[in-house]
Amino acid sequence: MSLKNPEVQPTRPSTLILGWGNLSRGDDALGPLFVARLQAQLPAELRDQVEFLEDYHLQVEHALDLVGRKRVLLVDASLNCVAPFQARRVQAMRDTSYTSHALSAEALLQVFVDFEGSAPPPGTLLAIRGEAFELGEPMSDAAQRHLSAALAWGLEWLAAMPYEDG
Repeated sequence: MSLKNPEVQPTRPSTLILGWGNLSRGDDALGPLFVARLQAQLPAELRDQVEFLEDYHLQVEHALDLVGRKRVLLVDASLNCVAPFQARRVQAMRDTSYTSHALSAEALLQVFVDFEGSAPPPGTLLAIRGEAFELGEPMSDAAQRHLSAALAWGLEWLAAMPYEDG
């Protein structure tokens, strides 16, 4: 698949929701769980307009998933955001994660710019507050509450977006 040749790209939903994290590390599961639960609650009229993906980390290859999108919601757990969650626009930017196996949201958008030669789709980073990230631990009660609040926000975010596929 080539970023430079949109003709070879299949028709895609205009919105991508991409969450990442490790389901075996307590609150680190917030990103993938957000994706799964929002997908389950997605109103029928939006099903053809939204695609959901999850992974352990953001990687260079995810830049391919941005091609042809009009908006992207990137979702991860965070120890640093305010509870219950924080949503902010992200801009393409090269940072120290750019050469690692796992990228920041900003670096992912920069990879898109570097390969596509154009601006990435507008991106929003949804950071959901987590507290416990130990291997084998269940999700904390606080993270469960934060996830519920983030899901309510996610449904509002989807409902507020104008959809113009094509």
